[in-house]
Amino acid sequence: MFAGTPAPAVPSLRALLDSPRHEVVAVVTRPDAPAGRGRKLSRSPVGELADEHGIEVLTPRRAGDEDFLARLSELAPDACPVVAYGALLPRSALAVPRHGWINLHFSLLPAWRGAAPVQAAIKAGDEITGASTFRIVPELDAGPVYGTVTERIRPTDTAGELLDRLAKSGAELLLSTLDGIEDGTVQAVPQPADGVTYAPKVTVDDARVNFAEPALAVDRHIRSVTPEPGAWAEFRGQRLKLGPVRLGDGEYEGLAPGELVVERRRVLVGTATTPVVLGEVQAQGKKRMAATDWARGTRIEQGERLT
Repeated sequence: MFAGTPAPAVPSLRALLDSPRHEVVAVVTRPDAPAGRGRKLSRSPVGELADEHGIEVLTPRRAGDEDFLARLSELAPDACPVVAYGALLPRSALAVPRHGWINLHFSLLPAWRGAAPVQAAIKAGDEITGASTFRIVPELDAGPVYGTVTERIRPTDTAGELLDRLAKSGAELLLSTLDGIEDGTVQAVPQPADGVTYAPKVTVDDARVNFAEPALAVDRHIRSVTPEPGAWAEFRGQRLKLGPVRLGDGEYEGLAPGELVVERRRVLVGTATTPVVLGEVQAQGKKRMAATDWARGTRIEQGERLT
């Protein structure tokens, strides 16, 4: 039985469906949720793929619900692979599959346990990250590890771009892990006690940009929350969404944090060190556009700031 919800989990489910060695007897995913302008109930990406293949889809509000646990026991799966399911699994559920619940986590454990490992790795300036498969235990992301793959973090990577690559390489890792469990050729190794770090969920408030930080930190922060939940700052009392920035060339070093300078082909913002060059921005009620187009229409006055 496969457990997962968002788009990054889809490559793993697809890999299992394409594998001649494994049978997906059911999928468990988060309940249908409102989406789009009409706020109509929408199936998760994992649920949609399962529907396309005629696979039973379970959508418990909690993984401890009696009906869900009863159906899980009836299915009696050998193993339950998990990718970004998004809900806690109680001991009663963990005990059912004979090989346990095998999670694909997008970090090199024990680094960046938690909900937002990719965002955390980019924000911290890590040069290397990866994905790990491990057996789920009651403690958060602390179970023994079956295998890992590594991935270099590129200087311009957003969280979305890095996660796309990890979702693909991680799907191959998850499939090979399940093959090895079936063959008896892989063994889970306990995580070391040293090097444990945590990556809690990133909220909209967390995504606000602090231009009083150095330019490098501002760049990493914005890339780490792109596309979700999306970087932002305030301008004239309204929220302005910010796409990735470029590091400036050392001009305007005396610019105050958040202070704007508009040139013909670029818009600069002051930081604690050198300014950064804005990429795309989106004002409230407007479409996303180049920062130069926004500045031209906004008529920014000297000394105005992003806060």
